[in-house]
Amino acid sequence: MRRRVLTATISALAVAVVLLGIPLAIAAAQLVREDAIRDLELRTTTASRALELRELSGQQVTPEVLEFYVTGAPGTPSYIYVRLADGSEVEAGTRPAPAFSDNHVTDSGLVVYMYVSWWEVFWQSARAVGLVVALSVVAVLAGIMMAIWQANRLSAPLVYLAASAEQLGAGQVRPRLESTGIEEIDLVAEELARSADRMADRLAVERQFASDASHQLRTPLTALSMRLEEISATTTRDDVKHEAERALEQVERLVGVVDDLLGRSRKALGSQTEVVTLEDVFQQQRQEWGPTFAKARRTLVIEPTPVRVVASSGGLAQVLATLIENSLKHGGGTTTVTARESGTTNAVVIAVGDEGTGVPEELAPRIFEREVTGGKGTGLGLALARDLVTADGGRLELSKRVPAEFSIFLQAVPHMVDLDTVVPHARAVKPRRGSRRR
Repeated sequence: MRRRVLTATISALAVAVVLLGIPLAIAAAQLVREDAIRDLELRTTTASRALELRELSGQQVTPEVLEFYVTGAPGTPSYIYVRLADGSEVEAGTRPAPAFSDNHVTDSGLVVYMYVSWWEVFWQSARAVGLVVALSVVAVLAGIMMAIWQANRLSAPLVYLAASAEQLGAGQVRPRLESTGIEEIDLVAEELARSADRMADRLAVERQFASDASHQLRTPLTALSMRLEEISATTTRDDVKHEAERALEQVERLVGVVDDLLGRSRKALGSQTEVVTLEDVFQQQRQEWGPTFAKARRTLVIEPTPVRVVASSGGLAQVLATLIENSLKHGGGTTTVTARESGTTNAVVIAVGDEGTGVPEELAPRIFEREVTGGKGTGLGLALARDLVTADGGRLELSKRVPAEFSIFLQAVPHMVDLDTVVPHARAVKPRRGSRRR
């Protein structure tokens, strides 16, 4: 919206400047030209009358007398020619070319020609046009500043609403927005706040139900499992032992189904995401893995960044630890961790790469599958890391096979958002040390 408001305002301003500025510039140039011609006519008439009186009084008209009318000032005549009544000619100055000229013939037969340089008039017109252009530029700049202010005034509340909705979708932040003075936006903010209250009450009830269901189901299932194990261990009959083991398998399967259903319920209710300052997480990774890389005579470079993202507490640190440890065990050379914004999608890409031989071609398509490993690991690390990132609404990909580079895509916090207003209790993640293997 901000871009559209800026584009519309600046476009309207540009059209207004073009429609008004160009005619005004043309009119200014024409006015300067007409003023120069009228001034030349007035000067010619005045000079002819003065010279006629001088001649009638018996005084001579000499070039020195004519020099008075050729001052050399900008916009004034630079040449004068006089033909006296007796036919003699007198002149002063330098005749310009091209030039504007005017002449006047008196009753006594005295003829006066005066010339002004065309270039003098042109530069005067150019200065007038330049003044119009300068004023137009000032008007455009003032309009752009006003457009930016107005666009920010209109779009900033919407960005705040989007950030609040993002936190509300995570199910853990009550939006708190001040009145913007824009009625429509304030109505949306108020409705969002009411929806947040209703959703918070509903989530609290559902989470309490999920917790109670977990407790109530696990207790009898655990008791039943222990009883079946006891029967299986104490019986001497093979058929009873066999049936007890089969029943125990069914109970374990039922426990898995319950865990899966409860896990999906919790995920549907929203993950524990919050605003995370990446530099805090990066600093923790530097302290944790720097000495380890130094012992292995490897270099770990984690570039500083001011970017903030929406992620789960501790989860992002665990994912980074998994990728850094994999690079240490399976990669080579310098391991680099960088963060950058991705285009205009308000996303952040965290890249973890090294200078090793990369991921084997046959392993790359299945690198995130469980129990798939290129070494002695369990093959669970990358699978769990992808699950953690997916739970936060992001994704983890192998962006480059040789040399290996993994990319984490997460939602960024808009630059215009004031966290103290939209997310009052936002805090930096204090991740725990965690390591995973391929």
